[in-house]
Amino acid sequence: MRVLVTGSAGFIGFHLCRRLLAEGHEVVGLDAVTPYYDVRLKEARLDQLRASPQFRELRGRIEDAGLVTEAFSGAPEIVVHLAAQAGVRYSLTNPHEYAETNVAGTLVMLEAVRRQPPKHVLIASSSSVYGMSDRPCRETDNTDRPASLYAATKKATEAMSHSYAHLFGIPVTCLRFFTVYGPWGRPDMAPIRFAEAIHAGRALDIYGEGRMKRDFTYVEDVVDAVMRLVPVTPVMGQPVGPNDTLSPVGPWRVVNIAGGRPVQLMHFVSTMEAAMGREAQKTMLPMQPGDVVETAADTSLLQALVGTIPETPVEAGLKAFAEWFQGWKAASSSVG
Repeated sequence: MRVLVTGSAGFIGFHLCRRLLAEGHEVVGLDAVTPYYDVRLKEARLDQLRASPQFRELRGRIEDAGLVTEAFSGAPEIVVHLAAQAGVRYSLTNPHEYAETNVAGTLVMLEAVRRQPPKHVLIASSSSVYGMSDRPCRETDNTDRPASLYAATKKATEAMSHSYAHLFGIPVTCLRFFTVYGPWGRPDMAPIRFAEAIHAGRALDIYGEGRMKRDFTYVEDVVDAVMRLVPVTPVMGQPVGPNDTLSPVGPWRVVNIAGGRPVQLMHFVSTMEAAMGREAQKTMLPMQPGDVVETAADTSLLQALVGTIPETPVEAGLKAFAEWFQGWKAASSSVG
């Protein structure tokens, strides 16, 4: 199978590419390796992928139509579009990055897909589109009130992809990821920020005064779900259940990608402390603009489509994360 993965140097993209290569697939990875966070981490991920002769790397922004056309030159059978400007808080100070990459870049990708349609296009969305919902989020819930610009651009991504599915018959599945964590994670997300603070002996900044809950989803579970969804191409017809967002006018749906078991933030912190072998001081802070109190996913549609999916307990997931983090810090220190 020939697969194009945008955002191949990113957290989820790297893990997905690694799984695809391990299973013998050909992978074209497109990534701009932007300095949103430490590029050394992105380059280290790419180093692992470059070790495979089945991996072809393209570097540049998805807004570059010529580069995207080149990425399609090998006629990919599957496209997994993960490239995006991530982060709720960063969107408060750098809004144009989100419009350029998440909206304009996705449009470039959809135009390339229209010219050379693959069997299935899977596009990264986010649980952020649910806004301030305080109950388990179902794919059929209204998502017209995003609480951040980041969420608004992800909603736009879904809407644009639906129009292309309707107009040109392109099978599209949008993936609403819920708080993904694990080895090789993003430094701007809570797990690495917490681990960095514990490692350095600094106090942890706990927003929402510790009242928040997150549907933390281990990255290998996410990859497993995506891999199982690849052959489940949306086809207009009978939905698989009441939560199915299968469009009546095109081969398009959205699917929650999560474990469906929210974890109290303070439990996550204490589990992280145990995995790191050190207790941390904590600074309790109010909620930040754009944040929500709780994220929780209804995963019944995902299970109906692909069957039972792995649900790695947070204790096991953070143990694996801490082992990677401590090894990464030791390797970085020896190089420095």
